[in-house]
Amino acid sequence: MIGGERARRPGPTVRARVQEHLAEGERRHEDRLATEEPLEIRLAWPGAPARRVWVTMRTPGHDFELAAGWLVHEGIAAPDVVHGVAYCTDAELAAEQEFNVVTVTLSAPPLTPPGHRHVGLSSGSSACGVCGKDSLDAALATTSAGRWAGPLPAPEVVRALPDRLHASQTVFARTGGVHAAGLADADGRLLVVREDVGRHNAVDKVTGARVLGGAPPAEACLVVSGRAGFELVQKAVAAGIGALVAVGAPTSLSVRLAEESGLVLYGFASPERCVRYA
Repeated sequence: MIGGERARRPGPTVRARVQEHLAEGERRHEDRLATEEPLEIRLAWPGAPARRVWVTMRTPGHDFELAAGWLVHEGIAAPDVVHGVAYCTDAELAAEQEFNVVTVTLSAPPLTPPGHRHVGLSSGSSACGVCGKDSLDAALATTSAGRWAGPLPAPEVVRALPDRLHASQTVFARTGGVHAAGLADADGRLLVVREDVGRHNAVDKVTGARVLGGAPPAEACLVVSGRAGFELVQKAVAAGIGALVAVGAPTSLSVRLAEESGLVLYGFASPERCVRYA
């Protein structure tokens, strides 16, 4: 079963008193900040006790989805063996840490047992999803769910996706401090939207939502609110996504991986234009 949540679980935003300096003077008022806290992911499977495999900085909310999606994107676990996710209640954890540690239980051994880069003090910031990779070759060795065989969004649909995503960015509307990712079908209908201070975390949450909901992670299109960095292309390939649509620019390495993997890659998507790079 998926573990429950309690009332004291941290939320996606926090209040802050600020002093705003304007041309006509200054004023003091309350603002909202996006919450950023660490999340430790532990992994257990039959015959193996739970062990820490990753620590990332994230915006609290949809933590179970983040953990499940990260495992799938890393090629550690297939979607159908994610048996359950729960917050840890170990005696050594302080009360404020309880909702910052999750354990994912697999029903079978992992596809790739966590090696030395997934143990010890391995961690990731909220800015980069490939932190801790041993080498570029290891990062390029993405486990792929196979190429998307279904229909892809037409250019006019691609151009409409950023505005549709933006309309669903409720935490961004309150804080201006988070990224968003959304999974869409070929007609541009958004199936899942998630937000996080880390762009890669938002994508993990999208895939995790599908995995924990019993749906395949693969779909026609993934749309992201920022640039198309390598780590996002890698996750899209691992999930079997057909096209990645970014509001910002791609990088040379993201285009290279998209070309090698058969992923359609769009950048600079807006109502006026979109640029296809792969």
